[in-house]
Amino acid sequence: MRTAVTAAAVLGVVLAAATGCAAGPGPGARTEAVAPASPAAASPSGSAAGPSSAPPAPVPAALSFTGKTLDGTAFDAATLAGRPVVLWFWAPWCATCASQAWTVAEIAPTYRDTVPIVGVAGLGEQKAMTSFVTEFDLGGTTQIDDRAGALWRRFKVVEQSTFVVLDRTGRVVHQGFLDGEALTRQVETLARV
Repeated sequence: MRTAVTAAAVLGVVLAAATGCAAGPGPGARTEAVAPASPAAASPSGSAAGPSSAPPAPVPAALSFTGKTLDGTAFDAATLAGRPVVLWFWAPWCATCASQAWTVAEIAPTYRDTVPIVGVAGLGEQKAMTSFVTEFDLGGTTQIDDRAGALWRRFKVVEQSTFVVLDRTGRVVHQGFLDGEALTRQVETLARV
């Protein structure tokens, strides 16, 4: 059983809210909020993986990070290794993000085990991010608290709403805007591959 990996404490002031939906984290935002992940495989709940006949999937560099969810739970992206993953970078005040939230809330439960969608919340205060999750019924979808912008910088996200789609090997197969139909097609395709 592996020990839980804890993320570095998020320090500093909350990023100033940018005007419009096209601003990423500011140049002064701190980057140490996301720590490298443990190479050990674990279940999405953070406990050690149970006995299985298949060896754990290698953890690609893209999934070598940890953090905390909006509710304070430790998150280790290494638990997603071997599956395609959709990272959704959003801000609580972004109208585009709000319109996409309905699609994420609709499809995420269906593909939770095959193509997990992980929200990366930034550019706002925790209270506003938590309210956004509640308003759009996203509670069943992992939502990482990235107020410091560490993951935004790591994936070179400069605007929201941005989707970073990773294949099973951790290779980025799409980065940018996806409307509801395109997101659904992308996830359905990855689930079949």
